[in-house]
Amino acid sequence: MKTDLRHQVLELYREVDESVAAAGPVCVASGRCCRFKEYGHVLFVSNLEADVLLADAPSFEPPVSPDFCPFQKDKLCTAREPRPLACRIFFCDPNYQETGNRLTEEYLRRLKELARANDIEWRYAPLHEFLNQQKPEKE
Repeated sequence: MKTDLRHQVLELYREVDESVAAAGPVCVASGRCCRFKEYGHVLFVSNLEADVLLADAPSFEPPVSPDFCPFQKDKLCTAREPRPLACRIFFCDPNYQETGNRLTEEYLRRLKELARANDIEWRYAPLHEFLNQQKPEKE
């Protein structure tokens, strides 16, 4: 990923974080949102988000299961800074769901625009698919 595009994605993340903070969803830090199978959802990310995540996230042990996030340790995220949009926007707070859905649509649209402006094919898939495509680091 080109440095300029990476900075644009990170700036978009900063804006997302501000929008979410302004909405004020409640987080009880249960960690359920990262245990996908248990909570009944799939974490989808774009190729732009996966590139940012994989550049800065801690190492993980492949193959990655679709059941949980490999970056969750003791109910906390170890990839907090490069985490994708869905991780930034999703909260269990029932009073925030409509706002969260609106923010998701808005920022996914903006990510797609970034991909298009940079002549990058858009790909949107479950997180584990991107992680399992990574070649293991040499020891």
